[in-house]
Amino acid sequence: MRERPDTIYFAHGKESGPWGTKITALAALARKRGLRVESPDYTSSMDPDTRVRQLLAQCDRRGKCLLLAGSSMGGYVSAVASGTLRPRGLFLMAPAVDIPGYEGDTRPAADIVHVVHGWQDELIPHGHVVGWAQRHRAVLHLIDAEHALNSRLAQVEALFSLFLDAALSEG
Repeated sequence: MRERPDTIYFAHGKESGPWGTKITALAALARKRGLRVESPDYTSSMDPDTRVRQLLAQCDRRGKCLLLAGSSMGGYVSAVASGTLRPRGLFLMAPAVDIPGYEGDTRPAADIVHVVHGWQDELIPHGHVVGWAQRHRAVLHLIDAEHALNSRLAQVEALFSLFLDAALSEG
């Protein structure tokens, strides 16, 4: 039997904060499943790789069973950090992958990888995310939403619940 994750780390986007609308809603769902929730504040730096280092420094969980989730730049941060942290699951929302300025290794190192991206995303073209998801065989959900995904928050919550079902299962 696999160890059950006990903590999820959320990584917010470039210009948002640690307890924005999406993270607050998803954190509530995670807590209902018995997970401890961490959402570091990355606003001290706009550099994505500095944020990766910050997560790795704060997340003294190497070798422990955990989950990572991230939105936009936070999706990049979570994907890159997964290479070191080896989470059970990775949940990425409108992730900044395959775009200039985000050059770290975003190959996901997780058993379960789910991606949610908006068809109407004005910052990160859906083609970049589709290609990334295809290369890494990630579960991909394309929804009729903008970059922030807030217009379809209920749908994002439902997809996050499916991710938690998979990541917290004992099979």
